[in-house]
Amino acid sequence: QELLQLQFTTGRNTIFTGIKRLLPGETVIVVEGNIVERTQRSALPQNSVVAQDEMTALCRLDTVLMDSVAVHQRSDVPYGLFLSGGIDSSVILACMARLNDQPVRAFTAGFPGTGVHDERAHARELARYVGAEHVEVEVTARHLWDLLPEIVAFVDDPVADYAILPTYVLAAEAAKELKVVLCGEGGDELFAGYGRYRSVLRPLLFGGRTMRARGIMDGLGVLRRETPAWRDGITAAQGRVSNSDYSRLQQAQAVDCADWLPHDLLIKLDRCLMAHGLEGRTPLLDPVVAEFAFCLPDHLKVGRQRGKGRGKGKYLLRRWL
Repeated sequence: QELLQLQFTTGRNTIFTGIKRLLPGETVIVVEGNIVERTQRSALPQNSVVAQDEMTALCRLDTVLMDSVAVHQRSDVPYGLFLSGGIDSSVILACMARLNDQPVRAFTAGFPGTGVHDERAHARELARYVGAEHVEVEVTARHLWDLLPEIVAFVDDPVADYAILPTYVLAAEAAKELKVVLCGEGGDELFAGYGRYRSVLRPLLFGGRTMRARGIMDGLGVLRRETPAWRDGITAAQGRVSNSDYSRLQQAQAVDCADWLPHDLLIKLDRCLMAHGLEGRTPLLDPVVAEFAFCLPDHLKVGRQRGKGRGKGKYLLRRWL
């Protein structure tokens, strides 16, 4: 039920009887088969918005981005980038181009004849602009039927995310020449890139349900019944931030960072890449970058737009790029 309603599972439960998983940021110490200590570190800072003007924030953003990418690309084996053509991977590409004397090796998935939005042309132009070596990998319906059983075996956790397929195919191609790839996961959650965050600048609750729950359930038609497991998961995630000094936007971001990011995006990335012996690194999830981004004022995440009262997300990243 959780899988159908959220497209991933939450909490400690797994699909394997008798096997539990650790929560994000959790550490356990086991002595002679017994858990003697269990601790959990919050992934997000407890302090709320840090007031700063746009130019100061842009200068600080440049510093934390460059520092993070420099550390994450540090390797004695070949490394490259997954370039989707979106803001997040484009930012990482720009940093890598500034840091490297040799052309960056960038891989992009395309979907010919599928009706899926294809950003290869934009990625190609970005790669040309910074002098990167661009590799385009086509993903077709044939890949789905041929690879689905193999992908399910590697992923382990049930994750109903269609992006698993292109990630898996892209990883297989990149692994032919690389051992490490940098990826843009975390940008939407930390810099407020999702369209739904615009609505969060209005009241977070809609008719007694969280905005995130409302969006998911309205898209499921006959599967609208709210199960206890699903409701408890959403309530727990929201409860962790409801008593904090976070803004409404930060509260919505924190919920996504507690469930969607670790239980869908990062599982997808880790399992698909490791299936091919490829290490994925996420510079935007560096603790320093995460704290800086999360504590930005709302208007530097979702830009103001005259006459409409709402603008595009990831405002500061766009300005930097």
